Amino acid sequence: MSYWLVKSEPSAYSWEQLEKDKETQWTGVRNYAARLHLNNMKKGDPVLFYHSNEGLDIVGIAKVSKEAYQDPTTDDERWVAVNIKAHKKLKKPVPLESIKKDKRLKEMALVRIGRLSCQPVTDKEWEAIMELAGEK
Repeated sequence: MSYWLVKSEPSAYSWEQLEKDKETQWTGVRNYAARLHLNNMKKGDPVLFYHSNEGLDIVGIAKVSKEAYQDPTTDDERWVAVNIKAHKKLKKPVPLESIKKDKRLKEMALVRIGRLSCQPVTDKEWEAIMELAGEK
């Protein structure tokens, strides 16, 4: 099992909307590195849901419910989408400021490659985030 993080501006698609919808297609990713990560996501993999630009917090955990397929928002076959479903809201949001201050997370892609919309999360990073969220 692998861990992941996806980013969305709350005004575009929020955690609350995912909870309401229960499941969504994660479409529109047009970055080569992010596409590679989408292709590596497996059904059941946990996904941290991060509010970007507005809020700057990890707010929930989703799960991959459908592995990579042709992104329906483009005719270009190279771009893919996955489906994710809401799993649980975190007990407390984990702000980017806290992530940047935590030495255990200094190498996290969210800190090093801030613009990447879909990124891997290591086991140790997942554990640290869960601790910061009050989930342990």
